[in-house]
Amino acid sequence: MRWGDHKITYSAGEAACQDSEQVKDHVNQALLEFIRPNSASQFAQHAPELAKFREAIAPSNSKNNVEFLRSFREFIPTTNYEPYRPFIAKFFATPCREADVKDMFAPGLPYFFAMSSMTSGKAAKTFPKYRPPPHLLQHPLYLALPPSEGTTLSPSSVKYQQVLKIMREDGESSKEVTVCSLSIGYLRMAMNWDVEDDKDRLDLWVPGQTDPYAISMVKSYRAYFVLNALFALADRAVTTVRFFFANVFVNFLQYVEDEWSLLVDCIEKGIIPDVEDLGHLRAPLEKHFPPNPLRAAELREIGPPGIQGWAVRVWPDLNKFIGITGGPAAASVPKVTHILGPSVLIEAPAYGGSECGIAITYHKGNPKTDFKVAFVDAVIEFLDAHSDEPSDHVLSVWELVTGGHYEPVLTTVNGLWRYRLGDVVAVKGFDPDDGLPIINYLHRRDGSLELAFGTTCTESQLTDAIVSAANRWIGQILDFTIVGDERDTPITYGYLVEIAGEIGNNARMAPQQTFEDLMAANHEYRVAFWQGRSRQPTIRLVEKGTFSEYRRQKSEKMNVSIGQVKVPVVILDAAYQEWLLKKVIMEL
Repeated sequence: MRWGDHKITYSAGEAACQDSEQVKDHVNQALLEFIRPNSASQFAQHAPELAKFREAIAPSNSKNNVEFLRSFREFIPTTNYEPYRPFIAKFFATPCREADVKDMFAPGLPYFFAMSSMTSGKAAKTFPKYRPPPHLLQHPLYLALPPSEGTTLSPSSVKYQQVLKIMREDGESSKEVTVCSLSIGYLRMAMNWDVEDDKDRLDLWVPGQTDPYAISMVKSYRAYFVLNALFALADRAVTTVRFFFANVFVNFLQYVEDEWSLLVDCIEKGIIPDVEDLGHLRAPLEKHFPPNPLRAAELREIGPPGIQGWAVRVWPDLNKFIGITGGPAAASVPKVTHILGPSVLIEAPAYGGSECGIAITYHKGNPKTDFKVAFVDAVIEFLDAHSDEPSDHVLSVWELVTGGHYEPVLTTVNGLWRYRLGDVVAVKGFDPDDGLPIINYLHRRDGSLELAFGTTCTESQLTDAIVSAANRWIGQILDFTIVGDERDTPITYGYLVEIAGEIGNNARMAPQQTFEDLMAANHEYRVAFWQGRSRQPTIRLVEKGTFSEYRRQKSEKMNVSIGQVKVPVVILDAAYQEWLLKKVIMEL
């Protein structure tokens, strides 16, 4: 099968790395680079889960690389977050002394702590990030600001949840460590932006970005979007648009549409609008924003977002959109492609999480969905997602088969040992150049709605069903989530959907089509229905702006950047469920 002009190797049913010896050498070398130094860490020396490994690498074996790797594969079990929690808690103690936390997971002290995305309603997990060698900061997995031949519209924030103070051994000085999103941490790391100097950078404008630094310190959700829109619309030279999630770009476009007249008037006169009390941020923003009546006239002629290809009329050199278009963001893809037009390439950012980077965009395949596994800050192993074997039966990349579904298991430079990610990916094939797997993200392994009848549809099945029904019957979806609908028995999937524009004439057909798609996609669901243990899903529409308000609330509650907040496919938080149900305006 060909993607572009490049063949991806398919060998269904076979363990498929043709260059398995080369791949084994590559994996073993990377693994040694990570676990040799980290085996001396406080975690590796004291965690009960690693006791058998410690025994195995006692002095006689520890110098022998072959034995060291064999001991890793034989004695390191798979782990979840719980073993790391008490060790991470030491960084949050007051006072926190350097001697207590130095070499905790990897040599030295962390540069920052990355927060997980908090979609489940549970408390955010935090993962220590140590400064990598300088050359790695240019790798796509670390790159906070993507390279572009023109200007990039990539709204960034420097918000952080808190700053941890680690008292140095001299007892006088301290090291400050921020707790923030992964992208903010990498941006601060790459630019050497320490928290204590934030106020000294207010006049800064990083070359190639539409947004001056001062916007990244704006706290209000609405002001943040309106000001990013203002500076982006004023800049005709945008070539790349980058939003972490495609549906956040749709959110951004909504602000552009709502505030169109104000934005264009401000561009004409060189005025920063009164979107909130900007205080000390107003002066540096005004300094960067001269009047531009010619650009304002051009924008008035084009009009607000609506027509197909609007974005390339506003930014004639625009050629690339970078953003996640799978999972919950899939519902907004038709709107994004309509606004961008056919000439703009859409590609996903690299695949990974707060734990580590896993894979880079595979440009020789489908850049929206194909990723090539990369051993940059982690070695990735796998568990068979369909296997009944114990979770300690871990597979290396050369044992994977095309078409197989797997859960990634991570051993990272930052000190995670065989950590289960909880995602499920499919192996699409192998890169003929080096034999490494090409994967597609499918869904969270634990992210589906546990229904009372004990059967689950996956996130991707639930998403595909509503996207298909929307395209045919409902209209353009902006966002959606699912709650357990217990208004009747048995419990069922209750879709809450926000749409843009007019509702379709035959929207009442949507629940039936969603039901048929789930029946076709999931055997357990089908069996449960025929046994009277499930019923047709329900679809209710919520008022305009509901999910924008959800993001704002989550962003302010957790004090994290807006781009870090994603709307989960299934919402489990009871308080947010109740809040969302109050926003319902009609049922299909």
